Amino acid sequence: MLLLFGLLFLAAEVVFIPGTTIVGLIGFALLAAGVWFAYRDFGSATGHILLLSSLAVTGLMVYIGLKPKNMARVALTDVNNSHVRDARLPDVQPGTMGRTLSALRPAGTVLFEENRREVTTRGEFVPAGTEVRVLRIEQNRIVVESVA
Repeated sequence: MLLLFGLLFLAAEVVFIPGTTIVGLIGFALLAAGVWFAYRDFGSATGHILLLSSLAVTGLMVYIGLKPKNMARVALTDVNNSHVRDARLPDVQPGTMGRTLSALRPAGTVLFEENRREVTTRGEFVPAGTEVRVLRIEQNRIVVESVA
């Protein structure tokens, strides 16, 4: 029974839940205990047979579990080519024109071409639908002024 449970734990480690070392260690400990009890209780001949068969079955499970086709099921193989917009490199440059989508009191939303950005004014109120121009970029804030 120890050998059977040891092999089941090792199979679970290699095939079903790779990376959880505790399950594999428990399986290895159960296999070692089973082989040791086989040597102690049944003699050398039976112990050798069980040791070799346990090694063969464990080697087969590791081989099957580490095949590239099986690893693709549990390993991350996708490549992430996306990016994050860096606030230090603004995509809206000073002088860029846009139209307010909301009233700027003094902060609000402006549409630059097809890009929506949160902006702020120097303190003045700008109604929605007004043309604005970017004055400067301060850290992570876009400062605009009304063109009209």
